[in-house]
Amino acid sequence: MEDAEVLARIHELVIPPAWEDVWICPYPGGHIQATGFDQRGRKQYLYHLRWRQRRDREKFDEMIAFARVLPRMRERVNADLGRRGLPEEKVLAAAVRLMDRGFFRIGSEDYAVTNETYGLATMRKNHVRLVDDDTLVFAYPAKHGKRQVRSVVDAEVAEVIGTLKRRRGGGNELLAYKKSGGWEDIRSPRINAYLKEATGIDVSAKDFRTWGATVLAAVALAVAAPFVQGRTARKRASTRAVKEVAGYLGNTPAVARSSYIDPRVFERFADGLTIGPALDALGEDVDATAIQGPAELAVIDLLTDGRESDLIEQVSKAA
Repeated sequence: MEDAEVLARIHELVIPPAWEDVWICPYPGGHIQATGFDQRGRKQYLYHLRWRQRRDREKFDEMIAFARVLPRMRERVNADLGRRGLPEEKVLAAAVRLMDRGFFRIGSEDYAVTNETYGLATMRKNHVRLVDDDTLVFAYPAKHGKRQVRSVVDAEVAEVIGTLKRRRGGGNELLAYKKSGGWEDIRSPRINAYLKEATGIDVSAKDFRTWGATVLAAVALAVAAPFVQGRTARKRASTRAVKEVAGYLGNTPAVARSSYIDPRVFERFADGLTIGPALDALGEDVDATAIQGPAELAVIDLLTDGRESDLIEQVSKAA
């Protein structure tokens, strides 16, 4: 290959040197620019920048629809958590409540076996402990082997998880339900099916993480807004917000900003718009986490440019 323009495009793709059987798209505008196999034999893809940007916009637009079905889903979860015993629906509801409040990845059986890394659906009994009647602490090796420690305060879920942890039957997997006198493990496909039943749309664990990250960022920026003046100060506030969100997610700040936080939150902040009026309502509902309820409604208004919303305020615009 001697064409300088083609060589420059290939160089800009930054194809990982460890990839094998690499294929490079002959067309500069192709949405898949290159494929290859990593050291584990898994096929990997490099996409065109503009295609990724379009997909990201679509993904964040879909978050609005997701946020609007959360109240209905939470009603279903509340009802199923009120069931007697440990039927499948009750354990599934506990799992979804944990995703809703704890930002857990769902996990893969393959990764649990081959990498010994875990998510909610693959958690083992020894990965959780009860601190008291309403507090659970999860400590486990997560994606990329990074140790995660998450605390969730929820009396209903703590009761379910505590019973599952103490059970004598079944294996080491944490999530299981009583069936015909025995125990049946709950896998990620069943959790996803429950989510679709409860919401009416296709939902994944990553949707909870993406929406939660966006709301957390909006709250952090609203808290910072009265204390920042000028473009430089706003950039610093945005950087601090990203770091805070990354800590909750267990990701790097770069990943949190590029893959989880809706960029419109930062665009609105640069225009002087925040969810400041919603901050007074944080924590009012004792049955929900602080960022649920009014804060979520405010973020929906913020993202849909609801400048007339009572939950949005205009602070000084960045100079």
